[in-house]
Amino acid sequence: MSDSPSSSSLPDHAAAPIEDVVLVQRARAGDLPAFEELTNRYERRVYSLALRILRQEQDAEDVTQQTFLSAMEGLKGFRAEAGFSTWLLRIATYAALKIIRKRQGLEMISLEEATESQETGRAVPHPEYIADWRQSPEELVNRNEIRLLLDEALRQLDEKHRLVFLLRDVEGLSVKETAEALGLTEANTKVRLLRARLQLRELLTRTLGDPERRVVQVAH
Repeated sequence: MSDSPSSSSLPDHAAAPIEDVVLVQRARAGDLPAFEELTNRYERRVYSLALRILRQEQDAEDVTQQTFLSAMEGLKGFRAEAGFSTWLLRIATYAALKIIRKRQGLEMISLEEATESQETGRAVPHPEYIADWRQSPEELVNRNEIRLLLDEALRQLDEKHRLVFLLRDVEGLSVKETAEALGLTEANTKVRLLRARLQLRELLTRTLGDPERRVVQVAH
């Protein structure tokens, strides 16, 4: 008897995962298990993004549910010009923005109001507080001991810069995908990302920087 296992005895996890595009095609044809697989694949990611934007668990849960309901309803209109995950995160982002706009007492700059000329026509500000440290904010995202500090720093950014940083450096989307998810140009996205990184670097430097090598910029 041969000691080698038969193909039927191979574990399920040996099979390669089904690509999103195949699952989308099946879901469009009415295959509910295919859409459930897509939901299982991205539910945690959507919830995590919504929670970082809204900072309230119930709101994040509502956005997550609404995102997949909207995705199911709009699946036939999904043209795959961007990846399914990018399309899904864009739905989640706008669902979260709608909640923010409804909150009383909170100012919100819509993505539509922040035009290309307004964003790129302004000089990038120099930081007021400088100190040497080895890692940039985007490189520290996945370090557990930095997460709380980073989350607090993110709270201090305005929405248009925070959203770009979350999608690009936290969610790992490319600049192109981030621009598509937010309905911005790539140039505008790059400027917002630079501003977000500089602001976060300055905020985090106050805690992570070497105090003996700090330089405080003095206004002239």
